Amino acid sequence: MGSFSPFPADPPVWSGAAPLVPGGGEAAAGSVADFVGDPGLGAPEGVASLVSLIPVLRDNYVFVLHGPGPGPAVVVDPAVAEAVITWLEERGLELVAILHTHHHSDHIGGTPELLRRWPEAEVIASGADRDRIPLQTRSVAGGDRFTLLGRRVHVLAVPGHTRHHIAYYLPAGDLLDSAPSRIGQAPGGPSSGGDLFCGDTLFAGGCGRLFEGTPEQMHASLRQFAALPEATRVWCAHEYTATNLAWAASVEPADPAIGTRLEAVRGVRAAGHPTIPSRIGLELRTNLFLRAANPAALAVLRSSRNDWTG
Repeated sequence: MGSFSPFPADPPVWSGAAPLVPGGGEAAAGSVADFVGDPGLGAPEGVASLVSLIPVLRDNYVFVLHGPGPGPAVVVDPAVAEAVITWLEERGLELVAILHTHHHSDHIGGTPELLRRWPEAEVIASGADRDRIPLQTRSVAGGDRFTLLGRRVHVLAVPGHTRHHIAYYLPAGDLLDSAPSRIGQAPGGPSSGGDLFCGDTLFAGGCGRLFEGTPEQMHASLRQFAALPEATRVWCAHEYTATNLAWAASVEPADPAIGTRLEAVRGVRAAGHPTIPSRIGLELRTNLFLRAANPAALAVLRSSRNDWTG
């Protein structure tokens, strides 16, 4: 796998006017910050070549796919609306679609108000969870593919955290004018990456609690992520990285990769910056859940993480 680095080789640029509280896990009330990453697609005009994050609530992130200037935008898992509306309007962006990964209120709570501001926006979510994710205009399931803002979107069924949880994988270079690629093999080889919006299934250094699913389901879901290109950027919806890695270091105190990453993450958080996005390759090296050999091993780890108080 090559030499270890605690962060992506080409980290996106912090550009928020109101950074996170140094050493804390949340932005000041009413503040909006963003962390913009360019996947280097060489994308034509109109393609969503950028991903930004907006910190909201205690530790949630709302993600925005957009181009380099004013135009259309897609929002992923809007926990709230006010901060998202402000962020979009300040940049001249028009909401055209909302992607939901699962039904929890801190992932769908902002949708009604966003639709009052942009009533023509699509709402894309799991059709199997329509009763708990209302307002859907396009219902999807694992294996579906569609295009948003010039980028192809692959839907992955990833139950475990909830029974109908889905994720969205956008391969790098898989644009409207590109030949369709197989999931896990984007054009340009395994280092070309892409973007994964995984909700609460995979976290940096961790995974979601098993509220409705089983260890077997979560293990199978994480195996799907592990098969993606190592350069894939992981946009998980909560800032849990430091806590997850502190737990992992208590389980595997002699693991140098975990220790090195934990030290780096603590420095990033102390500076008030997010630790998201991660990368699949980084998670394969330092995430004990992604490294779990089987469902039984994952169940033991999940029980340990649930009980750990630091």
